[in-house]
Amino acid sequence: MSNHFPVDRALFDDVMVPNYSPSAVIPVRGEGSRVWDQEGKEFIDFAGGIAVNCLGHCHPALVGALKEQGEKIWHLSNVMTNEPALRLAKKMVDSTFAEKIYFANSGAESNEAALKLARRWALDNFGAEKSQIISFKQGFHGRTFFTVTVGGQAAYSDGFGPKPGDVVHAEYNNLESFKELISDKTCAVMMEPLQGEGGIVSPTQEFVEGVRELCNQHNALLIFDEVQTGVGRTGELYAYMGLGVTPDILTSAKALGGGFPIGAMLTTTEIAKHLKIGTHGSTYGGNPLACAVGEAAFDTVNDQAVLDGVKAKEKLYFDGLKAINEKYNVFQEIRGKGLLVGAVLTEAYQGRAKDFLVAAMEEGVMTLVAGASIVRFAPSLIIPDADIAEGLARFEKAVAKLAQ
Repeated sequence: MSNHFPVDRALFDDVMVPNYSPSAVIPVRGEGSRVWDQEGKEFIDFAGGIAVNCLGHCHPALVGALKEQGEKIWHLSNVMTNEPALRLAKKMVDSTFAEKIYFANSGAESNEAALKLARRWALDNFGAEKSQIISFKQGFHGRTFFTVTVGGQAAYSDGFGPKPGDVVHAEYNNLESFKELISDKTCAVMMEPLQGEGGIVSPTQEFVEGVRELCNQHNALLIFDEVQTGVGRTGELYAYMGLGVTPDILTSAKALGGGFPIGAMLTTTEIAKHLKIGTHGSTYGGNPLACAVGEAAFDTVNDQAVLDGVKAKEKLYFDGLKAINEKYNVFQEIRGKGLLVGAVLTEAYQGRAKDFLVAAMEEGVMTLVAGASIVRFAPSLIIPDADIAEGLARFEKAVAKLAQ
């Protein structure tokens, strides 16, 4: 068989497990915030690979890091360590509350590590009774069996047999609901400092401060899942910085590698010591290629001009979407923070977010959904203002067709 043969959407159905239903469009090249498919059609990327491509496509700093490290060393097991992993860990420690880092390959694995660490910390310090984990309805923490159970959407965890136990869910932004569940048997609380998959929902200041205070009262660890909100997405390096509430454990992935798979768990020395030698591990975690690219992405994003730019671009999206809505009245609310923006469909368009995504694709702009009734935008953090304007103009054409 030749190395090169025709690839189209039908081949997916032939060779891939059917848990995805991808678009017929097959992108083959990207540069900045533009992508081209097999036919040469150009798209503006407002999706960012689901908040991953924080510097767009083929950013020179990332390409350079990949090429340079690719000619040095690709992989070492954690029987050894390597320069890129330690450099990236040092920069993350220097820039956050954390004192210790654990590397993984994905957000789910980072969350898995955080949950296992919290359980082990509680067992060592308080005994087996302290094992309850509280998270929030509509939350999303990954697809491993532990993380999907902690995630607050039963549809994702049902149908796979008995679930990991002692996991309960409160209402997000409802402190009373949370108070009813937390006790001295709670070992950890996992929350997103802005719910992503669950609908681009920001926490109130009262809520997030109340959760932190109740965790303190009950000796429970507060875990912030910043897989989607981290690495500049909200206009802060990590979203906790804008909330003035510091977690005990934080998880990061998605944008951390700018498109190269990498995840991390960040915590303090005092908590980290409970993952003793042999308690947890990862074959690829801390991979030199991933960490070299991650270091380049982290360095580029962790710059005040870039972070300030995110806040300026947020306004362009909010203003642009509101202007579209004044003409077509399809959104009941535009919400989110930084470049994680959700346009909530009105009653008349409930359940039709996918239709907007498909129509936008036809007009040459890539968007996302967050649930059935919210159109989500998570572009490059350095998307040029001209690309925002052009992408919104294309999106308006899609809206106009659906609003007829």
